[in-house]
Amino acid sequence: QLHLVESRGGLVQPGGSLRLSCAASGFSLSGYAIGWFRQAPGKERERVSCISSHDGSTYYAESVKGRFTMSRDNAKNTMYLQMNSLKPEDTAVYYCAADRLALSCVYYEYYEYNSWGQGTQVTVSS
Repeated sequence: QLHLVESRGGLVQPGGSLRLSCAASGFSLSGYAIGWFRQAPGKERERVSCISSHDGSTYYAESVKGRFTMSRDNAKNTMYLQMNSLKPEDTAVYYCAADRLALSCVYYEYYEYNSWGQGTQVTVSS
């Protein structure tokens, strides 16, 4: 059974940093496309970043480009999202996801991923 477990989020001041991790069990992340998504109250879940499985390319949403960095550690079977220069509009529940996707991860919406973490709240506020 595929299982993803996220680290705890938290409350961060604007301009601060936070790193989320997502550990996989039951499968190897190295053969999967992986992604981080977020959902703010009253809004649809949106893609923050993803890494394609076929070429390892990484995509970032425009709103986080230059501030967030997504990575994976195949030896630890874990993915990460380093978030710097956080803004109040980054406040959301963050989810990690994984699936076997043939094409670039940018072509797939959140509902096309079958394995999800439990979600973790990130609040950016002074």
